[in-house]
Amino acid sequence: MHALSLPTWWIHIASVLEWTVAISAVLALGRQRAEGGWRWLALAMVPALASAMAACTWHLFDNTAALNGLVVFQAGLTALGNGAMALAAWNLLRQQERRRHG
Repeated sequence: MHALSLPTWWIHIASVLEWTVAISAVLALGRQRAEGGWRWLALAMVPALASAMAACTWHLFDNTAALNGLVVFQAGLTALGNGAMALAAWNLLRQQERRRHG
């Protein structure tokens, strides 16, 4: 745990918690608006959360070379999450346009 300073740990942990709250907020908004596309967006946010948790795990073990595979996994989760969120946002936009235009 010596690889990161205490303030940096605070930012990492706060970011994971913040992302969890954001997923919950997206779900709540979807329920409030009765639009299922928001559930897909919330689901698409999960790989990014897992990526952040993988990064925290790697740092927890002092960035040891034995866990370099975790870094590759984390990068893959980031790419997957970014793509999934883009698709989910596009899907949400498409659904809302359909609702607007009948």
